Amino acid sequence: MLNQQQKLSYQQQGYIVLNELFSLEQVSQLKSAALKIVDDFDPDSTRSVFSTETGEQTSRDDYFLSSDDKVRCFFEEDAFSNSGELQQTKHLSINKIGHALHTLNPVFNAFSQSTVIAQLAEDLGVIEPEIRQSMYIFKQPKIGGVIRWHQDATYFFTAPQSVVTFWFAIEDATIENGCLQVDKQGAEFPLKEQFKRYEDDSTELAMLENIEWPTNDRALPLEVKAGTLVAFNGALPHFSEANRSNKSRHAFTLHITSAQAQYDKLNWLRAAPLHIYSK
Repeated sequence: MLNQQQKLSYQQQGYIVLNELFSLEQVSQLKSAALKIVDDFDPDSTRSVFSTETGEQTSRDDYFLSSDDKVRCFFEEDAFSNSGELQQTKHLSINKIGHALHTLNPVFNAFSQSTVIAQLAEDLGVIEPEIRQSMYIFKQPKIGGVIRWHQDATYFFTAPQSVVTFWFAIEDATIENGCLQVDKQGAEFPLKEQFKRYEDDSTELAMLENIEWPTNDRALPLEVKAGTLVAFNGALPHFSEANRSNKSRHAFTLHITSAQAQYDKLNWLRAAPLHIYSK
């Protein structure tokens, strides 16, 4: 599906942008499915928050750690008042839905198993691709917070490194609403951290390389239209700024690893992967 020039560009840059690869009808189906999940969600069932400063769960509780094979909603950090009440409707309070949409929700399952996704993963060098995680990210108006510089291989550690992230723009992503930003020089950036989950469910963000994250002047904002796919390797540093605009920035992500790579036993996510081989 990808030509040789596109494959070479991905290898050199660590990412590739495929503009408006999917139709507005396709991404609208994903958006409707996500909003239906929020419709059915009881906001009093949890106060689990996804931290916008660290990009990690603020409390590594069972709700988060057992979400690898479930579909669960997580709130924006600024969704609540000091007294613990939602400051806006629940539809404008959810940070993300994770982490097994690709297996448990029929709409997301059908999309994630499409031949085009399997073929793209293989074209990007993922041998026998399998989906480890899926997330629907809202980046809510006014309260969508910063996601710090990080690398996705930190959370999906394999030997050799194999994780590739597929980031689908469900809505237009701009500087104003907190688009994805990548390191211009990040193709060869070493893996800085590994997030580990131990048998007792304690967790650790362990330093692997004592190096600084890129400065923001090295960041390349990826302003893209709805339907665009941004694919990037697990070592590429990336982040997003806060969304203080009046427009949301919905996105859907898949994290895909190779079945031939050894998936680290200390990775936080332990659910069985979904194989999406194209042949």
